[in-house]
Amino acid sequence: MLCLGALGLEPAQAQRQVSNERPTDFLSADFHKGRRELLRQQMPAGSVAVLFASPVRNRANDVSYIYHQHPDLYYLTGYTEPDAVLVLFKEPQNLGGQTGVTEALYVQPRNAAREMWTGRRIGKDGAKQQLGLQYTADNTEFAAAPIQWSNFGQVLMLTLPTDAANDPRNPADLHDLVASFRQKASLPADFSPAVGEAHKVIQRYGTANPTELRPYLTNLVSSQPQLATDAYVQAYLKADTDADRQKVVASRPVSRFDATTLDELLNQMREVKTPEELKLLRQAVRISAVGQQEVMKATKPDMGEMEIQGLHEYVYKKYGAEFEGYPSIVGAGNNACVLHYETNDKPRVGNELLLMDCGAEYHGYTSDVTRTIPPTGKFSREQREIYELVLAAQEASFKECKPGAEFQAPHKAAQAVITEGLKRLGIIKTDAEVRRYFPHGTSHYLGLDVHDRGTYGPLKAGNVITVEPGIYIPEGSPCDKKWWNIGVRIEDDILITSSGYDNLSKEAPRTVADIEAMMAKPSALDNFKLPILKN
Repeated sequence: MLCLGALGLEPAQAQRQVSNERPTDFLSADFHKGRRELLRQQMPAGSVAVLFASPVRNRANDVSYIYHQHPDLYYLTGYTEPDAVLVLFKEPQNLGGQTGVTEALYVQPRNAAREMWTGRRIGKDGAKQQLGLQYTADNTEFAAAPIQWSNFGQVLMLTLPTDAANDPRNPADLHDLVASFRQKASLPADFSPAVGEAHKVIQRYGTANPTELRPYLTNLVSSQPQLATDAYVQAYLKADTDADRQKVVASRPVSRFDATTLDELLNQMREVKTPEELKLLRQAVRISAVGQQEVMKATKPDMGEMEIQGLHEYVYKKYGAEFEGYPSIVGAGNNACVLHYETNDKPRVGNELLLMDCGAEYHGYTSDVTRTIPPTGKFSREQREIYELVLAAQEASFKECKPGAEFQAPHKAAQAVITEGLKRLGIIKTDAEVRRYFPHGTSHYLGLDVHDRGTYGPLKAGNVITVEPGIYIPEGSPCDKKWWNIGVRIEDDILITSSGYDNLSKEAPRTVADIEAMMAKPSALDNFKLPILKN
């Protein structure tokens, strides 16, 4: 790798190349424009919204992690480069001599010397022509932009990035863009999104459900020091009667700066997927499901976890998925009992159950598919009993996947099945013990983030969620040793439809019979041999 530091250039970042030879199935400029307009329509009168790009993060020395755009900024613009800021105006503004401006995107400027090293930038002209933004400018113009922040009744934002490095060679990096916004908008130095969120929760539940709100706020104060000195939060916690609580709720201090409304609006928008998004999500999920098929055929007991991880990720690349949606989890035996095991360095999986939680990211949208298989190709009796219990729990969860069902309904169904099953097998004696072996929830939203935005309200048509019950019995558990080192998770990606659900990952075998049949098939990799590397 060439060293860029001596030349005064930025560490290499993965940027989209401006080329006619790139894939053609990205989200369209019209899609992103429609998202911006829908968000703007829902913004309060007299408001302005500001969203920043994600920071460039250092991996080691002069090497950066591959750049990943802030999902909200990508959702609204399609822009994939760093050091950018989007401003949305509820009412049209005059900006830079242009009238009727409702949106402005400030992007990193073209720079031939740097582009030679790190890839071409689209610049302000490309942002206007390719992405369809109404007003675009170089990010170097943001500090002096004629935006009269004081004229807006509300300034909507997400949590501002605090880990952006300040590059003295770049006068408009993310650190500088955020600093300019803070100064120009007169954002108080002690402004805290956590305080605003606590205030909003008090408004919503302060009189309706004080019994549950008080302990929630008490726990929040213990982890958020700024709440311990907030007069409004403390006044509510000291209120002992309904009348006192009503007075406190009505006395909420007013602030122009709002770090909760934009978050809530984006939760509502992103939890229901459009047809354009579903096309990409389906592709991501199908790639992951085919990856599970191929790995089932190829896996042998003498293979290592890392090798098996590589097979999954090769399939992703083969089908054009740019990244993994999250670090691949490939754990055998006791490693399968670590929920987010990412080391994947066991050199031989042997005959212990192998849990593979892997997901391809295709054009920004990620899948999340888990299968658990016996490397020998056949489940042992104990492995089969635990596996089929988890499968029964998942089937029960599927029945709850329908519009109008509460978000937790699939989890409650799975937990009931697993509780009774573990008691029947003698692994637990009481219902409360189930949390030892099934410690996580069953579902989360899926989309631009693997744990995607959403309200976690009743399920709606257009939601895409995971259904992933599991049982994990690590070595040393208080049960018969024959169950030790068995970890099973089965996870599918489910689209809620108007009449029920569609299992997007159904191509990945789920039943014991189907898994064993798939593992008995020949693999294209059976004759793939590499030379042995000797020390």
